[in-house]
Amino acid sequence: MRRSSLFGIILLLLLFATGEATAHAFLDHAEPRVGNKVASPPHEVTLWFTQKLEPAFSSVTVTNASGARVDSGKPRISGNQMSVPLRASGAGTYHVNWHVLSVDTHTTEGNFTFQVGQ
Repeated sequence: MRRSSLFGIILLLLLFATGEATAHAFLDHAEPRVGNKVASPPHEVTLWFTQKLEPAFSSVTVTNASGARVDSGKPRISGNQMSVPLRASGAGTYHVNWHVLSVDTHTTEGNFTFQVGQ
């Protein structure tokens, strides 16, 4: 009987731990893709998250290899998707930094790079 009770408690703890881990908005995928190389500079960067976002408290910045910001304007947020337009810039490494608040009130942040050029 003790063994089945212990098994039940472990199962409940695992379920709670898994539920807490999925309660944050994590980056699911992006376009341009994380770490990808594209031939020409994109017109925008789009990020998809695992939760819906709170637009007033979510942001993204994009910088070029010299550290100059190339994002232009406020990001557009719809559900779990966030996009930001980019100014024309040259080849090199682009750095994307994001900070989001999901509708469940948890914040997450992260960054990634992609390459432009042949």
